Amino acid sequence: MTTVATDTGVGPLLRGWREQRRLSQLELALRAESSARHISFVETGRSRPSEEMILRLAEHLDVPVRDRNALLLAAGYAPRYAESALDAPELETLREGIERLLRGYEPFPALVVDGSYTVVAANRGVQLLLAGLPEHLLTPPLNAMRITLHPEGLAPRIRNLREWRGHLLAQMERQIGLARSEPLRALYEEVAAYPLPEGTADPDDREDPEPYPYFALPLRIEHDGHVLSFVSSISTFNTPMDVTVAELAIETMLPADPATAAYLQSQTG
Repeated sequence: MTTVATDTGVGPLLRGWREQRRLSQLELALRAESSARHISFVETGRSRPSEEMILRLAEHLDVPVRDRNALLLAAGYAPRYAESALDAPELETLREGIERLLRGYEPFPALVVDGSYTVVAANRGVQLLLAGLPEHLLTPPLNAMRITLHPEGLAPRIRNLREWRGHLLAQMERQIGLARSEPLRALYEEVAAYPLPEGTADPDDREDPEPYPYFALPLRIEHDGHVLSFVSSISTFNTPMDVTVAELAIETMLPADPATAAYLQSQTG
């Protein structure tokens, strides 16, 4: 969960988001159909923005839904977006849809994570890759980043670990830049400090029999004597009106070669 202080006033909070997005007051004003003078008055507290103006500015600043609630609270308004538990009755249709999607993607791996990479759902393809990991990593709540990069997790099995690790850490850095999430930052600091398993090869020293596909960096991972190759796709929900839904991400692992597809079909068919 992201924690944002609301006792500093909405003006400084908006100014912080604007500076983080590297926009001038004039640029933001033009995008929001306002004036630089009004933006300045809002940021300094000389003018109290309307609820509509806060949401409009937040939209153009790409402020996460959770933090939009914090902006509204700081200005004295009620939160606009609900935060439902994932098992709440009102999200039943969403849960059923996610489950159908994950099952339909089998035998290929697919999972759903929240804003801190906690795994909230996974299919049999993911369970196959996690087989044999130590119990302390598989005890709920599972964390996708921790399982992947921990030296006792999947890391020793990943053939291109240095490259894949760099990709994941860069992905987390981008998310931290978009959302002021202390739990996400703490997770980043934890997994970035994990030592590389002994024998991890440098990219220049790697002798792979198969060239990487040109369209995306693959995850190359060993499983039961086979080297499986995947490319990853991440999907989120459009225009969510609930904080929980806004922070969900569906990751699907597409086989990068025919051998990987055939192996997974043989294992789960």
